[in-house]
Amino acid sequence: MAMNGYEKAALFLSAVGEETAALILKDLDPDTIGRITSYMARMKKTDVSKVESVLVETLEKVDSGEIKQVRGGDYVKKILTRGLGNENAEKILEMVSRESPLESLKWINPKTLSSFLVTEHPQTIALILCLLEAEQAAAIIEALPEQIRGDVAMRVATTERIPDSALTEIEEVLKCQMDMGKGDQGKTFQGTKVIAEILNFCERTTEQKVLENIEGQNSPLADSIRELMLVFDDLDKIDDRGIQLVMKEISSEDLTLALKTASDSLKQKIFKNMSQRAVQILKEEMEARGPVKVSDVEKAQQNIVKIARKLDEEGKIAIAGRGKEEFV
Repeated sequence: MAMNGYEKAALFLSAVGEETAALILKDLDPDTIGRITSYMARMKKTDVSKVESVLVETLEKVDSGEIKQVRGGDYVKKILTRGLGNENAEKILEMVSRESPLESLKWINPKTLSSFLVTEHPQTIALILCLLEAEQAAAIIEALPEQIRGDVAMRVATTERIPDSALTEIEEVLKCQMDMGKGDQGKTFQGTKVIAEILNFCERTTEQKVLENIEGQNSPLADSIRELMLVFDDLDKIDDRGIQLVMKEISSEDLTLALKTASDSLKQKIFKNMSQRAVQILKEEMEARGPVKVSDVEKAQQNIVKIARKLDEEGKIAIAGRGKEEFV
């Protein structure tokens, strides 16, 4: 299970020692202090691997500029040395220094990265998007000028392999000195799947415009991308047990908003998997809320889709009709 911010903070403060922890806590608000110390109080023993993970993440964020080094470049190293000893601190610092240039991009703010990439060739942008997490890539593609989005998306969709020479060129574009490891195979990609995942995280208007642009150039390719995408209406293709699993993880707020524009068949499927009392409460909440912004509805639907995608990837639910798979 992924750690939340408070748990990470608790592990970090436990590692750096009482004096440093006290200096950090004194600048936080009481509510935050309470949440962090609650996690610290529940710790029975320290998981070294978790501590190392948190410290590595902290150093990466410092290195990327996301966390300002207000006390100088050696401040974090001093904290690590105090908490873990010199040998372990050096080991953590070495782990961070080996991070490849492209891996370091995950710590850069999407808007900052998009403002940098906008001056690059669409092919370079497309290759970089292929190497990022779908959610970060979606934020970048939405921040790009509309006139190049379609071109970039088309190039992502048609990417099957990134040669090592292209990876080297990207290194130069990013002005990084680290070695990415030389081989003769490059990286292989199913471009249609990559762009489908990116578009799943984009707003509906961006998704539609990008697909329309691709369709104008290559209609079969656009159809292939749509087959791999998961949209809110696709929840109607999940069986009852799957719907129940999805509903366990979504908030009533998101469900109330998301059903505002849902099809009748999807509403009935969801209602069927709720108790009569819960359905009555949900319908009353929907009526009481009145008119809502379309953007709020789409955001709520996107939140639910993310949960469904996660469960689908974990193999906990099956969504009929996605991709080329058949269900028997």
